[in-house]
Amino acid sequence: MTSTITVYHNPRCSKSRATVEWLKQQNIDLEVVEYLKQPLDKSTLKSIADQLGLGPLEFMRHGEKIFKELGLHQGSHDDEALFDALVEHPILLERPIVTTGEEAAIGRPLDNVMELINDL
Repeated sequence: MTSTITVYHNPRCSKSRATVEWLKQQNIDLEVVEYLKQPLDKSTLKSIADQLGLGPLEFMRHGEKIFKELGLHQGSHDDEALFDALVEHPILLERPIVTTGEEAAIGRPLDNVMELINDL
């Protein structure tokens, strides 16, 4: 496998932990980024969006309290403002996200990651 696999991980999340464990069981060399400890910059978030083929709102956690506090649920923010919100409040990032450098998948459900890895 020539691609570098990166997992944007929150260890407090059971789905995220399960994804990391599954990847390790597959003997996949991976980089684990705990994005709450190492917040992502806007450039990285835009790259993830491109790999996912999604806009920033589509990989945000809408159930987080800060999502509503910032008024993001109203849908009146442009992508730049949404990326800024993700930079400032990394808890808003959906988890886990697995990237290959070319493609990415949100690990909810884990099947998304399995499909991504099988396509390599």
